[in-house]
Amino acid sequence: MTDTLRRVAVLGGVRIPFCRSNTLYADLSNLEMMTAALDGLVEKYNLKGEHIDEVVGGAVVTHSKDFNLTREAVLGTKLDPSTPGVTMMQACGTSLQAAAGIGAKIACGQIESGIACGSDTTSDPPIVFSKKFAKRLNEVTQKKTTLDKIKTFKSMSPRELTPQPPSVAEPRTGLTMGEHCELMAKEWQIPRDQQDLLAFESHKKGAAAYESGYMDDLLVPCAGVFRDNNLRTDMELEKLATLRTVFDRSDAGTLTAANSTPLTDGASTALLSSEEWAAKHNLPVMAYLTHAQHYGNNFVEGDGLLMAPTIAVSKMLERANLTLQDFDFYEIHEAFAAQVLCTLKAWEDPQYCKTKLGRDQPLGSIDRSKLNVMGSSLAFGHPFAATGARIIANLAKILSERGGRGLISVCTAGGMGVAAIMESP
Repeated sequence: MTDTLRRVAVLGGVRIPFCRSNTLYADLSNLEMMTAALDGLVEKYNLKGEHIDEVVGGAVVTHSKDFNLTREAVLGTKLDPSTPGVTMMQACGTSLQAAAGIGAKIACGQIESGIACGSDTTSDPPIVFSKKFAKRLNEVTQKKTTLDKIKTFKSMSPRELTPQPPSVAEPRTGLTMGEHCELMAKEWQIPRDQQDLLAFESHKKGAAAYESGYMDDLLVPCAGVFRDNNLRTDMELEKLATLRTVFDRSDAGTLTAANSTPLTDGASTALLSSEEWAAKHNLPVMAYLTHAQHYGNNFVEGDGLLMAPTIAVSKMLERANLTLQDFDFYEIHEAFAAQVLCTLKAWEDPQYCKTKLGRDQPLGSIDRSKLNVMGSSLAFGHPFAATGARIIANLAKILSERGGRGLISVCTAGGMGVAAIMESP
């Protein structure tokens, strides 16, 4: 441990292309995707045989076969097997929170290097049966004879075989994230055309990033896939207005399949270290992780499920002695276009900032030309646990090329928000 805090270097990251659920990665597991992304990072930064002090990652949609997921992924790579793997989960903030924890250990001298990662598949969800049927199966394994095994199912009802797929609803409300965000859009009066415009801009920026070659060293192929298959290079704003709403089918609904992120499969990684470790391995520092914050709000009482990032960012800015305008780039995760727009509007609202953020003055507005300049989740997709590391790697590259300071804001299930600040060398 050091007596003074050290700077936390972000050396970059890599991910596999993201794919819409039940498409090109339909046969891949969380483990296979995470391993592929980690091996891509090993190859990019010449880490073959290298010991990394800590790899922290996770997935949101998991099976029992995902036991010890991150450690098993590490063992499947070319990293030295002495590299430990820690599996954690904080919904959509998983890999950003992983980076924050790694960064804290680097800052205080506990470790020298770490990898934050995340993987998620909604193509391979865990399907379970009733507890009664599961109990029968457990009993079968304890029976010695075939006859005794058969007797276990003697009184079984066909209802016991009804599959129970995982729910995407919030346990405390029974509503999905999309339904919660639809309520937020109504509360903050976010019109449909503004949501569609944000989605359109995200795809256009993402397409331009690919066309310019910017994405080339941020992705590694996986299963024959070379680019995100959700990205639309020919999107037309006029056509977005013709789509049906999906969470509120009435005339009052505003969220559609286009202005909401699709269910997505994929994995991503980000490499962090001390400056000394980076120099020893001849790896340039792309950015520094300087602050991080997470917060959970009381969405059950009406605070808005996806509004916690507004508070997390406010608390982080106060601790960093910065204003919302002190940034050159804003990476606000596009879970839904409405969520981004609600966040921006809340920061401008004096009453909200007073009652929810405890501020006498609103945080104010941002320069929208600095928002998600290379596209974001609406364009690329959103494998829940992988999004944070994707954003870290992307922002690190932006800051290394353009300089400045960047703000990250990610909303998560359970009414939580995770935020971070990164700065150029």
